[in-house]
Amino acid sequence: MEKFKLIAKTFQGLEEVLAQELIKLGAEDVERGNRVVYFTGDKELMYRANFELRTAVRILKPIATFEATTADEVYEGVKKIDWTQYLDLSTTFAVDSVVYSEDFRNSKFVSYKVKDAIVDYFREKTGSRPNISVATPDIKFNIHISEKSCTLSLDSSGESLHKRGYRQASVESPINEVLAAAMILMTGWDGECDFIDPMCGSGTILIEAALIARNIAPGVFRKNYAFEKWSDFDAELFEKIYNDDSKEREFSHHIYGYDQEGQAIAVSMQNIKAAGLTEEITLAVQPFQKFTQPAEKAIIVTNPPYGERISSPNLLGLYRTIGERLKHQFVGNDAWIIGYREETFDCIGLKPSLKISLYNGSLNCQFCKYTIFNGQLNEYRSHGGIVKTDAERRRNAERKVFRPHRENTDNSPMDNMEEEIPEYVLRRHKEFVANELREARRNRQNEGDEEGEGFRKSSRRDYPRDKGERNFNGPRKPFGKGQGGGFKKDFKHHSKGGFQRRDKDN
Repeated sequence: MEKFKLIAKTFQGLEEVLAQELIKLGAEDVERGNRVVYFTGDKELMYRANFELRTAVRILKPIATFEATTADEVYEGVKKIDWTQYLDLSTTFAVDSVVYSEDFRNSKFVSYKVKDAIVDYFREKTGSRPNISVATPDIKFNIHISEKSCTLSLDSSGESLHKRGYRQASVESPINEVLAAAMILMTGWDGECDFIDPMCGSGTILIEAALIARNIAPGVFRKNYAFEKWSDFDAELFEKIYNDDSKEREFSHHIYGYDQEGQAIAVSMQNIKAAGLTEEITLAVQPFQKFTQPAEKAIIVTNPPYGERISSPNLLGLYRTIGERLKHQFVGNDAWIIGYREETFDCIGLKPSLKISLYNGSLNCQFCKYTIFNGQLNEYRSHGGIVKTDAERRRNAERKVFRPHRENTDNSPMDNMEEEIPEYVLRRHKEFVANELREARRNRQNEGDEEGEGFRKSSRRDYPRDKGERNFNGPRKPFGKGQGGGFKKDFKHHSKGGFQRRDKDN
C-alpha cells in the first residue's frame, strides 16, 4: 500500500504524548513540531490515526507545497493543482486557513483566494463550478502559511477528533477530551490500580480513563470521518479497523468519581451511560472535604476550579483542603492536579515532584504530580522511598514554560506548524484576532443577537438510557466485564449509512 506524508495536529504541550501514540501505532518518520507531529504512513494508518489516537485533534494529508508572498501567488499556486483528483462538480468543499506571515494579514482572505482558485479551475475546464458549503462540506481543505511557505492539505478528520461522541450533557467549562486523555497518559497509568477524580464535573476524565484502561479506541463513538467522502475511500478496510477489538482488554480495578454538586454527578452519569462504561465507573455526591483514604492502591487525576471561568466561594481554602486531605487521606499514592494560579498551588502546601506546562483552553496551566507519604522526607527516603525519579528531575530541568502571548480563546489548538514563530507575527496575529472579536461583538449587538454561544448538544446518533448499552442505529450488547469489547462484532460500517447492525441470518 502506498505511503505518504501526514500531519497530526494537537494542543500545545501534548506533542510528545502524541508522538509516542503514533510510534505505537506503527507510524514512520515521526517528527515533533509545534502543536503538530509529522509522520509517514499508508491509508490504513491514516484511518487508524483518526480512529485510535487519543491526543490528536485532526489528521491532515498534505497535497501540495509552494511559496507565496502575495494573495495572487497563493491563487496561482493553488490553481496549478489538478483538482479533479479531489473534487468533481457534485462535491461541496470548504477551506480553512492558518497564517503566520508578515505578507498576509488576514487568514480569511487567504481562504477566499484558495476557494476562488479552485472554483476558477473548474469553471475554465468545464464551464461549471463546484459548490462551497461551510457547515457540512463533502471535502475540507486546510492551507497553512508560515512566512513564504504554503502547505495545502486534505482534512481527513472532519469534525475535531476531541468530539468523541459520548458527551450528551455538560457542566460549565468542561475539560477537553484530548487534554483529559493526554493528562492520564502523562501519568503513566494504564489501568494497573484504581483511579479517582474527586472533582469530576461532567465526567470527561473518568470516561477517558476507562477507555484507556479497557484500551477502547475513542473512535467507536464517532458517526463519521471526512475521509469517508473521499473518492478513494476503502469501506471494507475501515470496517475491518472498526470491528477489530483484539486490542481491548479486561480492567480488574475500578474508577471512582466524586463531586459536591448533584447536578454534576447527574451529568456525569448521563455521559458515562452514553459511553457504555457504567460497570467501570462509580459516582457519588461528595465534597473534597470528606475525601477519605481509599482501601486499594489508587491514583488521583483532577481538574479543580481555577477561579477564572469556574470559581469557588473560597478558592484558596479549597486548595488548602486539597493539600490537607491528600497529606492525611491519600498516603502511599500519587495525585496529579492541573491548575492555573500559582497561589492556589502554594495553598496546597505540598512540593510537587513534577511540573508539566499545558494549555487548558486559553489558560497556561501547570500539571503537577504529588507523591504522598507518611512522616518526614529524610525518613521516607531512608526507607527506600522515591519522591522524584531521575527521569522526573530531567523533565523538570527541561520543562518548557509557554509564552503568555500564545493564547487560544475557543478551546481549540493554535494551528501553528512551526517550531518557532517570529515575535512580530504573533503580535500582529493577536491584534488581528482581537479586532475580529470586537467586530463580531459589534455585529451581534447590531443584529440583536445574544453574545456568545451556549452548550451545543452532540449531533451524534441517539444513545440508549439503559445501563451499559450503546446504540448505533440499533441496540448494542451490554458492555461489561468479561466481554472483551465484543459489542462491535454485531455491527457493520457502511460508507453512507454509518454503522448498522448486521443481519444475524447473513
